[in-house]
Amino acid sequence: MSAVLPDAAKEWFDGANFATISTIEPDGRPQASMVWVGRDGDDVLVSTTRQRRKAANMGRDSRVSLLMANPEDPYSYIEIRGTASVIPDPTSSLINELSNKYIGKDYPWDPPDAERVIIRISADKVVFNASG
Repeated sequence: MSAVLPDAAKEWFDGANFATISTIEPDGRPQASMVWVGRDGDDVLVSTTRQRRKAANMGRDSRVSLLMANPEDPYSYIEIRGTASVIPDPTSSLINELSNKYIGKDYPWDPPDAERVIIRISADKVVFNASG
């Protein structure tokens, strides 16, 4: 059964706040990327392309960790440890939704050969530290 996101944390994910996603390299070392995030219920959504390192890592090993600090109080944070599913997004629906949330327009930077995917993270463990 998936872990539940606290309501206060859901508000952070619904805002234009950045998160860091960590995946596992083939040699076992961590790889981290700053990402835009969205949410579908208690699942966290990230958009990337199949060509990116994080997508290749998740295709091989679906374990991920995602960390977001409260933009108002960096001592408050949420960490999600879970499993990622890589889902095709041929219409770029998620990246455009996130881009509109973060920069106010559709995503303008994809090269013509970009193969967009949605990363759906289901939490196994949630660590929520709200100091304020």
